[in-house]
Formats: sequence, C-alpha cells, structure tokens
Amino acid sequence: MLSDNVSRIVAARVHDPGAVAAAAARRVKAASLLGEHGKAMIIAADHPARGANGVGAEPHAMADRFELLDRLCTALERPGVTGVLATADILEDLLLLGVLDGKSVFGSMNRAGLAGSVFEIDDRFTGYDAETIAAMGFDGGKMLTRIALSDPATPSVLQDTARAVNELSDRQLIAMVEPFMSEWRDGRIRNDLTTDAVIKSVTIASGLGRRSAHTWLKLPVVQDMERVLASSTLPALLLGGEVTDPAAAFASWGRALRQPTAQGLVVGRSLLYPAGGDVAGAVDKAVSLL
Repeated sequence: MLSDNVSRIVAARVHDPGAVAAAAARRVKAASLLGEHGKAMIIAADHPARGANGVGAEPHAMADRFELLDRLCTALERPGVTGVLATADILEDLLLLGVLDGKSVFGSMNRAGLAGSVFEIDDRFTGYDAETIAAMGFDGGKMLTRIALSDPATPSVLQDTARAVNELSDRQLIAMVEPFMSEWRDGRIRNDLTTDAVIKSVTIASGLGRRSAHTWLKLPVVQDMERVLASSTLPALLLGGEVTDPAAAFASWGRALRQPTAQGLVVGRSLLYPAGGDVAGAVDKAVSLL
C-alpha cells in the first residue's frame, strides 16, 4: 500500500503538478480548529526542512519520507486528531493522498535556521508565506521565534515574525508563534527551558505585530506551567518535543491542559516515532488527555 501511495504522488508530481492545487481546492475544510473534545490535537512534521531528522538515537529517522508519510497517515486517521503542521513538500504529499479532509492545516514558514548551523538564529522565511497559506485554503502559519539576546540577528527574527503575524492577521488566519529564549553554548544554540525564560519569551512574542486577535502561541511544557500560561491571554498550544520519559511527558501535558489558555497539543516526533513503534497507540493516548 505504501509503495502504491508513493507511486501516485510521484506520478502526479511528474505528469500533473496542477493536481496539488486541485486537491487543495476540493479539500473539505475543518469546521473548527478544536475537536469534539474542545481542544486541538495537531501532528507536527516540519522538522526535516530544518535538517532536524533525528529521533532519539536514530539520526536519520525522519529522512525516510516514505515511512514518515505512512506514519503521518496513521496518525491523521486516529479519532480526535484535528490537524497537521508541515512544510509545503509534506502537505502537498498529504493533499495528493487525500488525507486532509476535515483537518486544520498549518504551513511552516521559517526554516532557514538549520539545526547546528552557525547562522541558526538568522531564521529566515524560506517556507510558506501568508499569501500561499490563504490561497491553499489552510488555517494558518507557524513561525519559530528564537530570541538570543547576545546574537545580533535577533531583531531581524522579531521583525520577520511580526511581519508574518501582520500578514496572516490581515487574512484572518492564525499566526502560530513558537518563542524561545535561546543562547549560544559551546558553538550550538540551546533553548532556555527554565520557567522564567519561557515566561519572558511569551511576553515578548505576545506583543509582536500590529494585532494579536489571530495570534496563538506554541509553547514547551516546563516546570510551573500555571505561571507560564498566566503570562498571556493568547491561546496556547503545547508542544511535545522529543520525549525520553513518555509517562512523565503525558502526565505533564495533562496537567498543563487544565489551564484556561491551553487549547491543545502540537506534537510531532514523540507521537510519530514512539518507543515501541505504536503510532496509533501513542496518538490515542495523547488524544485521551484532551
């Protein structure tokens, strides 16, 4: 079945590139960003475009596009999954497979901050733009916004994020901002996941753009999430990140989801590549938290 699907995708890309736009036009849009449980459950798969293909001890896990698509299809068919977040190459594959009906769809916008690069903070917008997100009938765009106070590229990052917030807001589309306070350590960028640092990133990100009515935040789950989620009234989606202790991660997600601004989860690798390999089981467990 997987090889048949890949053949369909490749045949369309070679012989009928217009099939992507046609699939987007006939896609049945989600009635709401939130599911029947009142929360969003979004599967994230935009890591490869930043060169971040590793999962756990396997450095190239997400580099097998055929397997990634298979895992995404499994996740998207599970009850309670409301949407997907990815770059154009992956979303167009999913459109051609016809698996995005009734799902919210978010395009990943800035991917130039390649993982491990010396220019990682200079995260320019090389993915979706607001115009294309609107033309494809998607629900919004996501931007990674790392704030490194010692890196002179940071003002441009903030300016570009604000511009994207404005352009999405002008089209009444969701701007999903994922902020981090970051710093260079031993030649690599590290995100500061202390509670106070995450709160600072929230207060900075919340003020970006000339309107905030369509801005949502995508936030890591850290200690004392009550304080983090009380630092803004913007709707917040909780990111999963790479999970080493699934039981502890699910418990922390469940506690954070009880806060009033928490509107759901955006989780990628920990659900698509769970320990033991049971994608459906991992997704169902995450949905049960909602």
